[in-house]
Amino acid sequence: MIFSLIRLPSKMMLFYTLYLFLLHHILPTTTAASTAEPAYTATDFILLNCGASSNMNDTSGRSWDSDERTRYAPPNAAAISSVTTASPMDPSVLRVPYETARVFNSSFSYSFPVLAGPKFLRLYFYPTTSSAFNASQSFFSVTANGFTLLSNFSAFLYTQNYSEPSFMKEFIINVQENQRLNLNFSPKANSFAFVNGIEIVSMPDHLYFPGNDVQIISGNQVFYLRDDTALEKLYRLNVGGTDVGIKDDSGPTRGMFRAWSQDDDYIFGANFGFTPHAEDHPIKYTNQTPPYSAPEIVYQTSRAMGNTSRSLEWAFLVDCGFFYLLRFHFCEIQLEVTKQNERVFDIYVDNQSVDDLVDVIFWTGGTQIPIFRDYIVWVPDDGRRGKKDLRLSLSPDTQGLPKHINVLLNGLEIFKLSDANRSLAAANSEPTGISLPPPPLKVPRNKKNKLSSVIYPIIGSLIGFLAMFIAVSSFLIFRRRRKIKDSLSTSGAKVSLVPLPIASRSTTNDSSLPLPSDLCRRFSLDELKMATGNFNDNFVIGKGGFGNVYKGLIDHGASTVAIKRLKSSSSQGAREFLNEIEMLSKLRHLHLVSLVGYCNENGEMILVYDYMAHGTLRDHLYNSDNSSLKWKQRLQICIGAAKGLQYLHTGAKQSIIHRDVKSTNILLDEKWVAKVSDFGLSKVGPTGGAHTHVSTVVKGSIGYVDPEYYKRQQLTDKSDIYSFGVVLFEVLCARPAVIPSFPREQVSLAEWGKFCYSKRMIEQIIDTNLEGQIAPECLSKFVETAVMCLGEKGIERPTMSDVVWSLEFAMQLQEAAEDRRGSAVDGGENFVLMDPSYPLVERGEPNATDEEIFSGHNDGVSRSKSSGLSTVSSEN
Repeated sequence: MIFSLIRLPSKMMLFYTLYLFLLHHILPTTTAASTAEPAYTATDFILLNCGASSNMNDTSGRSWDSDERTRYAPPNAAAISSVTTASPMDPSVLRVPYETARVFNSSFSYSFPVLAGPKFLRLYFYPTTSSAFNASQSFFSVTANGFTLLSNFSAFLYTQNYSEPSFMKEFIINVQENQRLNLNFSPKANSFAFVNGIEIVSMPDHLYFPGNDVQIISGNQVFYLRDDTALEKLYRLNVGGTDVGIKDDSGPTRGMFRAWSQDDDYIFGANFGFTPHAEDHPIKYTNQTPPYSAPEIVYQTSRAMGNTSRSLEWAFLVDCGFFYLLRFHFCEIQLEVTKQNERVFDIYVDNQSVDDLVDVIFWTGGTQIPIFRDYIVWVPDDGRRGKKDLRLSLSPDTQGLPKHINVLLNGLEIFKLSDANRSLAAANSEPTGISLPPPPLKVPRNKKNKLSSVIYPIIGSLIGFLAMFIAVSSFLIFRRRRKIKDSLSTSGAKVSLVPLPIASRSTTNDSSLPLPSDLCRRFSLDELKMATGNFNDNFVIGKGGFGNVYKGLIDHGASTVAIKRLKSSSSQGAREFLNEIEMLSKLRHLHLVSLVGYCNENGEMILVYDYMAHGTLRDHLYNSDNSSLKWKQRLQICIGAAKGLQYLHTGAKQSIIHRDVKSTNILLDEKWVAKVSDFGLSKVGPTGGAHTHVSTVVKGSIGYVDPEYYKRQQLTDKSDIYSFGVVLFEVLCARPAVIPSFPREQVSLAEWGKFCYSKRMIEQIIDTNLEGQIAPECLSKFVETAVMCLGEKGIERPTMSDVVWSLEFAMQLQEAAEDRRGSAVDGGENFVLMDPSYPLVERGEPNATDEEIFSGHNDGVSRSKSSGLSTVSSEN
């Protein structure tokens, strides 16, 4: 039996909420005192240096015993196992316990006499490759007291995936009365197993197992974490702080030796916020949160939101098909937060709320008093026990008008829980990137006995859910196909969406894509071959994943065009090809690139556009030999592009969402007029009323994709607004949207720009070619517009009409400043941003705007009713 889960109806949930309010919220505020339990001293403590011939000390001073002739191994250990020594060793790998390993060609068991209770079991691996020992050939399973910890495991593949030459796997096993801790290594046929080190450390009985009858509330679900569950530690983080070594954890001599890592690598979207520290302030542990809960330094450091943020979010790669225990550590250490309702926030896991109205002061009764909260979540199986990103998000809750609009986290631990088969094993890791998680599955439960097994309820619930999901999906697919069929057969649409021959280049000249001749011309393949010298490479003016763009001459050399030849082997390209024809054949606007015609002969997918003499906007910003654009040129281009997007959103018969706004999709003609291009990913927007968004698979370009669209897969015109905000910063800073080689906080231009804005550092990231060209008041308006476009939530972003108005106003401010000075603006005048003071966003009056709540005042901020955007005073 593992743990039980029930789902609470709303009335019962209200009862449990009141019950927990009384039990966990009021009582701690009256019992928090300095009478906390002392630091923990381990009662079981075993360090085994496998393969070593003598005892050795590690870098922390701990003594590791040799497993040669140890009482923990079988008497014939030497006969049924062998020893290998790593030589040479990677300089980053510690000698103890990684230098030697014990190798098993058949099943091998260690048996450890320990006291009853939960134990840390830590296994150390260093998969080296040499003539005598090739770890890439090693596949094995590990079990402990009936639990499968690893199955068909390759330590070599693990290190390749995580880029660590050595590693430690930590498990928690609860040893029952009159039991030993039995650890078995079993190699796959014709393979071998190995281990470099084994560590066993006891822990307090209820540190991670609160008790079989203790409820763990996660959203509207109740869990019981049974003590016959095994855990695997995946992440243990000192949020906002630095790494914490094992010697600093929970005991001066024989603590639990838990290592805590910094969380920077797991921040999602490069939104790092800021990290308040209070190392000089002692932590007031309580009986509810004793000193061994986490080291003092974990509670003395933290991460909170920055001024331009709307939430903090982390992403953690986990295995599908398991439940996970998430432990959040909190402690209010900022001097600005001392009372209840001064900082209140909600906790989301994979966009599902697990707790709301979190008020740490309300929980603890004061500052510097730590507390932790546990939540259990289900990560559904993807059908192959693959991996996905588990997303954690903390968002301010403003319902009760708290003083500060912010969040807080000090520490985080994530554990995988053994499944119904008493297994923690997952598939061997393969190199993966961050993947978009599907919507989380709900796993409803009916609980007759809180200690009953949940194996059959889980299976039954999943089968029922899947059956319902398949039925609903089939219905929706049928209805969608029927709608498409009906619309094509009954509407007056002139664009046919019949299948396009894309896989073969037949010799027939059939065309199955009729378009209105007055808007879109159909070219023969021979015409376009003649226009491009049979697609000669000398005519190529652009390349991309879609194919090549050629400069061509049509109509006997009378017109210059751009000819985009898409790769014929891509079904994705075929859909985008059809989509772009359908969109552009109906659209005509000064700031949209014009589609001249197309060719789909012999399986080709070719689009013909008006030729843009000056190429892309990016070509004139960076990574190019072109001369730098002047500031007013850049601003005028931004206004033109914004007008093109405004027409798509509001001027066309149906709202159109571009979905791939970026600097390479803004083209410049011979007069430097900006034109939005590339409509292959565009979608018709929502129809209004109850339809506020379009649900669709996330597509776009890295660095430009709206984070809300990425998380929810719900597309709105505000997704284009976010992407355009990135373009505005590109124009100002002359750098790409993403530079992976830069320091973490600077990788994402969007996040770096917002950070510099909040810190009054914008002048430090402006393109040096613009020195002396930008009027301070113009810069203020321009940057403010960019930051507003990059709001975390779509509802917080302006409309494209607002953006056009704001940019035109910025141009007016620039020209007025030039008129006052009679020439270009003197670059010696400094631009003054809003003073964020201490980086906590403090709520102002109830009618204050988002822009007016920085530092709790609205000095220097005015708001235009017509634009919906605020203006920053340039006065000191």
